[in-house]
Amino acid sequence: FTNILLADEINRAPAKVQSALLQAMEERAVTIGDSTFHLPRPFMVLATENPIEQEGTYPLPEAQLDRFFMKCLIAYPSADEEKQILKRHDTNTVEKISPVVDVNALEAAKKTIEMIYVDEKLVEYIVALVRATREPGKGDVAKFIEFGASPRASIALMKAARCIAFIRGRGFVTPDDIKEIALDILRHRVVLSYEAEAAGVTNDDVVMRI
Repeated sequence: FTNILLADEINRAPAKVQSALLQAMEERAVTIGDSTFHLPRPFMVLATENPIEQEGTYPLPEAQLDRFFMKCLIAYPSADEEKQILKRHDTNTVEKISPVVDVNALEAAKKTIEMIYVDEKLVEYIVALVRATREPGKGDVAKFIEFGASPRASIALMKAARCIAFIRGRGFVTPDDIKEIALDILRHRVVLSYEAEAAGVTNDDVVMRI
């Protein structure tokens, strides 16, 4: 019961623990026995995965992956960033943290984002992109896809494109907004075939081709 929940190395949590997050992420509520408790708003789940070490891990089921708005790949820090990490670690002190926004401002921003204009042609573009992961036709990409993205991906892609437009200070979405965020929205929602794994084709490769 918090605003931001961080599940560190979520793939180390047993399946039963992972499934407990499903209702929380979808319905913003938790049911215990006959009682349902609503979570505070805003509520967000952030999770990390270690892509290198797989021993003792539990792969996340597709249903749970689909409930994550996006999956971002984080590389190692730069040399300068790593120096900052060392300096902070060495002093063993925590910087004073001050709020930069309150709940009311977040809610107002959310309402503004929902009003950002998306042209009908761009709605069709989003639907075409997502459907292409489910119905890739007979091209090279078809053999690499086991399962495509659900309608949740279409909803997330339009929301994310509106967020990009908001950050850029625009009241309308462009095709570039959709392209900019498509990988983060789709990479964890496309399930690859064994043929893709054998060929060394990644989720990003497939989404970029689509």
